[in-house]
Parts: sequence; C-alpha cells; structure tokens
Amino acid sequence: MRSPFRMRDRFNINNYSNLGQRVITALIGATIIIAGAVYSPWVYFVTFGLILGFSQMEFYKLSGLDGMLPLKSFGTFLGLVIFSLSFFIEIGHLADKYYFLIFPLASLVFFIKLYRKSDKKPFTGVAFTFLGIFYVAVPFAMLNVAAFSVDENFHYEVIIGSLFILWASDTGAYFAGTKFGKTKLFERVSPKKSWEGFLGGAASAYLIGYVLSRYFNSLAEWQWLCIATIIIIAGTYGDLIESLFKRSIAIKDSGKILPGHGGFMDRFDGLLLSAPFIATFLKIF
Repeated sequence: MRSPFRMRDRFNINNYSNLGQRVITALIGATIIIAGAVYSPWVYFVTFGLILGFSQMEFYKLSGLDGMLPLKSFGTFLGLVIFSLSFFIEIGHLADKYYFLIFPLASLVFFIKLYRKSDKKPFTGVAFTFLGIFYVAVPFAMLNVAAFSVDENFHYEVIIGSLFILWASDTGAYFAGTKFGKTKLFERVSPKKSWEGFLGGAASAYLIGYVLSRYFNSLAEWQWLCIATIIIIAGTYGDLIESLFKRSIAIKDSGKILPGHGGFMDRFDGLLLSAPFIATFLKIF
C-alpha cells in the first residue's frame, strides 16, 4: 500500500517546473476569480477585496524591507474602506456623499504617526502609507466603477473580459519573448523584457479583445479593442513600474504565495495601472 504522504508529495505543486507551476496556479486562480465575478456581485466583492488586502499588505511588507515604516494594518484598512465604499456607492446602497468619509479617515494617519515615538522619519512612513493606498487600493476601487459603468448595473463581463485581455497579453509576451526576444524593451528596469515579447502580447490581447466582442455584448467591438489598447500600454508600464520598485529594494519577486508567479503584486501589477484608465474610458465613452 502506498503511503499517503508519498502520494501527497507526488502532487506537490513545487515538484513541477516553473512553467508547470505558472500554469497550475493560473488555472486555479483564474477559476476562482471568474467563478466569483460571474456568480454574483457580492462574491466578486469578497473575492477582489481579499486580493486587494493581500496585495496591499504585500506592498507594505516590501516597503519595510527598504527601511520604510508605513502603517501596514491601518493602511490596508483604509484601502479596504475605499474599495468597499466605491462598491456600495456604485451598486446603489450608499449615496455619493459617503466618499467624503475617506478624507477624515485618511487624516488619521498623521495622528497615529504623531504618537509613534520610535519613528525617526515619520513623514516617510506617512508617504508610503498613502502610496500603498493610491498605488494598490484605488485601482481596485476603480474596478468597481468600471463594472457598473455601462448602465449602472453590475457587468461581470467588463471585469473578466479585462482580465482575459491582461492574461492574454502577459501570456503572449512571455512566449513570444522567450522564443523570439532579442531587442530589449527597457533593459535598465527589466532586462528580460523585449519588443518582440511586447508585440506578441499585443497581438494576443487584440485577438482576445475581438473574440470577447463576439460574445460579450455589454460593450461594442471598438470599446473592447480600446480596452485592449489600454491594457497593452498601461499593463506593460505597470509591469515595468513594479519591476522598478522591486529592483530598488533588490528582490526578484514580491512574494512566494503564488507558485510560479511570485506574489499578488507580481500577478496583478498590470491591472494596477490599467484599471484607472479602463474606468475613466468607460465613464467618458
């Protein structure tokens, strides 16, 4: 009889190659995210709230590695408040006036730092606390705006469609860059990224954007292609910006919680910069 421990080790994800780990983690993660968004807006709210919480704590943890002292717990709490307020306002359970709660709550950061005697550079901690909110929490709040931007009803197609395009862009860039990559895209920040990978990611993103327009009727074809353009450009810069952040503190991955991908910020870095542009585009057009 085979030992159950040997069977468990046999199916340990860490036993697979990096590509194998990436595929398995991506399939599991994508299934959870898509199922949550499709099932109901409330399950979407909980799912993305958890992703936001983990991502923001990850950012503050990395900031601490560079000697910064942001308010990790309170900063994450503020991020979740902003995300929750945007959701409840967009879904119609709260009036717009409740956005003003953000300002007095955010000002508490200064009061907390004032009473922390151990901080040698309190305003550096204040700055990184607010950076975590602006860089991580606000883009997730903007996803709520995008999801309700079509006709003030929740449209999961906007969320998972944008994610499909982002994942297609990342996947196309990975394989095209691995196979054909020669011309460096931004060597100072990310030596492995190439123009060939960028073009491969762009082709994949436009293809998925066109396919989505055939099945998701909440947006017109030109709107899906515009979202693809936003993700191709802003997503690439989001990846580069996170690489710059990691390079500044001399680490390879933002975390180890997602095998083959690193941390939550490694997986959602393109979304952080794309989401505000997507929401703004849909609100205007």
